[in-house]
Amino acid sequence: MMNVDVAVVGGGIAGLTAAIYAARAGKRTILLEKQNRLGGRAITNKKNGAYFNLGGHALYDGDALATFRELGLRLEGNQPSIDGYGVWKGQLLTMPMSVKSLLATPLLSWRGKVELASWLAKFSKLDTRRYDHLSLRDWVEGNLQDPMVRNVFYSLLRTASYVTSPDLLAAGPVLKQLQRSLNGVLYLDRGWGAMLDNLRDIAAAQGVTMLTSSQVTQVQHQDGAVQQLSCEDGTIVEAKHIILAVPPAAALQLVQNAEATSLHAWVKQAIPVTAACLDVALRRLPKPKQQFVYGIDQAVFLTNQSRAAHLSDDGAQVISVLKYQGEDNNTEADLRELEGLLTLVQPGWRDELVAKQYLPNITVCHDFMHVRRGQLPGPAVPEIRGLYVAGDWASHGELLVDAATASAKRAVAHLLTQEEGKPQYAHRTVI
Repeated sequence: MMNVDVAVVGGGIAGLTAAIYAARAGKRTILLEKQNRLGGRAITNKKNGAYFNLGGHALYDGDALATFRELGLRLEGNQPSIDGYGVWKGQLLTMPMSVKSLLATPLLSWRGKVELASWLAKFSKLDTRRYDHLSLRDWVEGNLQDPMVRNVFYSLLRTASYVTSPDLLAAGPVLKQLQRSLNGVLYLDRGWGAMLDNLRDIAAAQGVTMLTSSQVTQVQHQDGAVQQLSCEDGTIVEAKHIILAVPPAAALQLVQNAEATSLHAWVKQAIPVTAACLDVALRRLPKPKQQFVYGIDQAVFLTNQSRAAHLSDDGAQVISVLKYQGEDNNTEADLRELEGLLTLVQPGWRDELVAKQYLPNITVCHDFMHVRRGQLPGPAVPEIRGLYVAGDWASHGELLVDAATASAKRAVAHLLTQEEGKPQYAHRTVI
């Protein structure tokens, strides 16, 4: 039996962030993770001296980066150039990412170049919040005239969100993400695992108790308030507040009578985003200039993260190739498509191969800002006092890891407000 102020279930970025902020506020905090190490999908695997993330991770200039800097994390790495190529009808063509590349690209007609140049000039000042409740398809078709300019925008926005359905994706959040990406992203030395180690050390320094290989089996509540959680090994933790930093379906399964709470609605509206990810480490690049590639008529993406970050102990080049998946996926076909893209960009890559990792169907996020949402998840489960949710799926407009950190801080801020006796969080619906 343990007694704490705050219990956090889930040791990924959302869970670690929530635990740190709760402990910083003076709360006795415990974090429980079912796996044997912390980090969730942000861990880094090391193979033959190469550091492989679980997919092509990058930090945008958003909530996560601001949070990590505020916590004092050592974020070692660099920003890669945004200059690159687009794949169109099996050819590599210059992607119009700057004035020089815009003039040089054969992708666009002169009319298309003028339209795109006009948008690039004003895009950074676009008030994206106006389009939070509009689908991306409606925004693109209503604002862009040239068909090829539309294709370029769809490619860029797919890369920023990982979502292949413009009819579902809310335009505002992903347009904001594209604004940030055009200012550059950060690739981290030794992968995101190094950042996680730093985050774990900060949690420990704040006094957070962290238990791995600890499977929580049930969250118990009584008279409309949380009481305790129980673990598979018999551990019982009494807590005033419980933050579920786990996927929505897992949260629903843990909570007694969750079908009668908002958790049920959040699970029903959730649309997971998945990707097939191929990572390779090559001794050298057969085509050194071809390091960054967008799919235009294919839902694919390639980036050599080693061009901006230290990801190998022996100088190998670590390349991530991704396919943004929809509803119908085929493991072998996806791998062939990714290897085909790698062959197009770096012919002869197999002769230079040092290490390889293939993730055929990894969850990028468990939900996102889409037009079918009826409610914004969390931070509180309104029917159960002291119960909160956090994670990339508990987005109020943020994308990917930004949603993880922002939702974690929302949960902690709300529990602190509740303890001060202020009004309970007013549950918001999506308009």
